[in-house]
Amino acid sequence: MQATQGHQAIHQFSDADRAVIYRNILARRDVRGQFLPDPVPDDMLARILTAAHFAPSVGFMQPWSFVLVRDAAVKQRVHDAFTTANAEAADMFEGEQREVYKTLRLQGILEAPINLCITCDRDRAGPVVIGRTHIKAMDIYSSVCAVQNLWLAARAEGLGVGWVSIFRQSAIREILQLPERIMPVAYLCIGKVSHFFDKPELEAAGWRQRLPLEELLHFDTWGGTDAHADGLNAEIRACQAKASQGIPPV
Repeated sequence: MQATQGHQAIHQFSDADRAVIYRNILARRDVRGQFLPDPVPDDMLARILTAAHFAPSVGFMQPWSFVLVRDAAVKQRVHDAFTTANAEAADMFEGEQREVYKTLRLQGILEAPINLCITCDRDRAGPVVIGRTHIKAMDIYSSVCAVQNLWLAARAEGLGVGWVSIFRQSAIREILQLPERIMPVAYLCIGKVSHFFDKPELEAAGWRQRLPLEELLHFDTWGGTDAHADGLNAEIRACQAKASQGIPPV
């Protein structure tokens, strides 16, 4: 037991470092309307792109590429594609939800100094990839890990990131002139911001509330329970109570 604890102490970050990591996770927001026109310094942009590139990937495939968009004309075309899709999306909701949807700010394409499309090259490592032999979408999941790495690194730099997903992939493919084999995974708006909200905007707007984590936890099988899980559930509730206030659960 002492040897195990010794190894754990070697590998574990300090309390202060862990608190910073959890604080970053809790403070991350999907930014829509708070972008400032200030340019993002190259060294800062290089750091967050490097963080994205160091994401885990199936078979060390590294399927991502990054299309950096600064040109106003390209941004306008992307914004036009969003506007068309957003009108279609509004009609998919009914009654009061539709009216609330129309009030939501869901992008900052023109305001953000940088737009970034993270893509997935599904052929990058050849037809047979370690770890993708039976779950073909693992390369797409890997690209999403790159998105999350960049998002957290950006938050640590004080940059806002907004993921825009309301447009047809074919439109983005055409605007950015992506080859057929390249899949657009995430279109991100990036820049300095006036402020970050305390809570996710959709939660603050009453669109959805955060679900209790303990209700999403299953043991051994779907719907399975554990007679000895009272302690874990109590710790989960305590962690979620802190997290909901932005307090690192350490």
